[in-house]
Amino acid sequence: MSDRTDSLRMTAAERRASSWLAAIFGLRMLGLFLILPVFALDARQMPGGEQMGLVGLAIGIYGLTQAVLQIPYGAASDRLGRRPVIVAGLLVFALGSFVAAVAHDLWMVVVGRALQGAGAISAAVTALIADHTRDEVRTKAMAMVGGSIGLSFALSLALAPWLYTLVGMSGLFTLTGLLALGAIAVVTRGLPPAPVAPRPGTAPHWRTVLAHPELQRLCAGIFLLHLVQMAMFVVVPVALVEHVGLPVAQHGWVYLAVVVLSFVLMVPVMIWSERRGRVRAAFLGAVALLALTEAALAHGWTEPVWLIGALLAFFVGYNLLEASLPSLVSRVASPAAKGLALGVFNTCQSLGLFAGGLLGGQVAARWGQSAVFQVCAALMLLWLALAWPMRPPARRTAPRGDGVSA
Repeated sequence: MSDRTDSLRMTAAERRASSWLAAIFGLRMLGLFLILPVFALDARQMPGGEQMGLVGLAIGIYGLTQAVLQIPYGAASDRLGRRPVIVAGLLVFALGSFVAAVAHDLWMVVVGRALQGAGAISAAVTALIADHTRDEVRTKAMAMVGGSIGLSFALSLALAPWLYTLVGMSGLFTLTGLLALGAIAVVTRGLPPAPVAPRPGTAPHWRTVLAHPELQRLCAGIFLLHLVQMAMFVVVPVALVEHVGLPVAQHGWVYLAVVVLSFVLMVPVMIWSERRGRVRAAFLGAVALLALTEAALAHGWTEPVWLIGALLAFFVGYNLLEASLPSLVSRVASPAAKGLALGVFNTCQSLGLFAGGLLGGQVAARWGQSAVFQVCAALMLLWLALAWPMRPPARRTAPRGDGVSA
C-alpha cells in the first residue's frame, strides 16, 4: 500500500513543472478574460461599435482561430518540440494584443483578436505537462492548470471594471500583451527541462489518431462540457442581477468564491479516485452531477440560494472533468501523437465554446431562459450515455506507433 501511495505523490520536479505551466496558462487566460466584462460597453465608442454583429465578431473571432489552429500547433509540437511552438504562439498572441491596443476602429480590433486566437498553444502546453508528469499524478497536474484558469476567470471579472477605469481598453489590451511576454519568460527561464524519454518512433497517421474510439468519446465530452458552460452563462449573469439583486460589478466576487470553494471540494474526490482506482466512477459521477445541477436550475434558477448552490455544485463537477479529460487524452494517445491528439481535443473545446454561446442565445430567445437549463440537462444526459462504456487507460508501459496507448 505504501508503494502505491508513494507513486501517487508528485515529485518535486513534477510539482515545479506543473506549477510553472499552470502559471503560463493563468497569465495568458487572465490577459484574455480581462477584456470580456467591459469590451461590449467600450466598443460603442469606436467606429463600427453600433453594429452588434461586428461587436460579437470581435469577441468570437478568437475562438474561431483557436479552433482552426489547435491541431497544427499540437502536431508541430510533436515534431519541432513543445517550447519553440509555445514561445511562437505566445509571441503571436502578444502581437494581436498590441494590434488591438492601438486600434482606432472595430475592424482593427477584429484583426487583433484573430491574431490573439492564432496563438493557439493550449495543446502544446498540455502535451508539455504530460511530458513532465507520470500517468499516476497527471490528473493532479491538470487540476492545477484548471484551478489557474478558474481563478484567472474569476479575478478578471472582479478586477476588469476597476482596471478599465484606470487604463481604458487600450491599456487592458496592452496589459494582455505584457502578460503573454511574461509567460514567455516563464517558458524560457523558469520551466525545468522535460525528462529524457525514448524516441517515440514514427508518428501515426492523423486518421488513425482520430479514429480511436476513446479519443472520440473524450473529445465529444469536452465539446459538450464547454457548450453547456457557455450556454448557461447566457442566463446566469441575468439571474444574478434580476433575482439575487447583485450589480454586475459584484459578480466577479461570487464567481471567485464559488470557484475557490468548488476546487477545495473537488480535490479530495480526485485524490480518492486516483488512490482507489475509481477514476471511471468519479468521472461518470461528475457528469451525472452536472446533469442534476442543470435540471435543478431549470426549476429553481430564480431563487438566490438555489442558484448559488447550484453554481457551486456545477463547478465541483466541472473542475473535476476539466482536470480529468486532458489527463485521459494524454494517456490514450501514443507519445508520438500526443500533441496531435491534444490539438484535436482543444479544437473540440474551442468549438464547444463557440457553439454554446450561439445555442444559449437562440434557446433563450425562442423558448425562454429556463429552457436553456433544460437543454443543458439533456446534453449532460447524452454525455453520460456516451461516456458510460469508457475504460480508463492502462498505465503506459511501452509506446506503440498506432496512435493508442500500450
